[in-house]
Amino acid sequence: MSAYKQVVKLDPDPLAPYAISPGWQVGDLLFLSGQAAINEQGEIAGPGDFDAQLAQVFKNIDRVLHAAGSSKDQIVKVTIYLTEMQNFPKIVQARKVYFEYPYPADTIVEVQALALPDLMVEIDVIAAV
Repeated sequence: MSAYKQVVKLDPDPLAPYAISPGWQVGDLLFLSGQAAINEQGEIAGPGDFDAQLAQVFKNIDRVLHAAGSSKDQIVKVTIYLTEMQNFPKIVQARKVYFEYPYPADTIVEVQALALPDLMVEIDVIAAV
């Protein structure tokens, strides 16, 4: 017996040029690709502005979740990648704004770089459908 699996589709899909699916539904779970500050036109939102990039990331997460029939209150796990750990306090504040108790499980790591040079934050998500 194999689990139900289906790709999450977006139109337009800003990740298509990179050969990345926005996410997959497997059974009752959604696995989103890392969402960065790339808008629907495929442009980086807020180069050099962490707050603007973080806002775009959460907008992208909402868009993919909605396309899959889910929502942010169904998120159970996030992994956050930062190019500068000095932005950690902003992440803590954003969690309090974006999520409600009980908060998702979380991993946060500092990385040397993300896929495009101007990106400062990327978040991947696991959520229920």
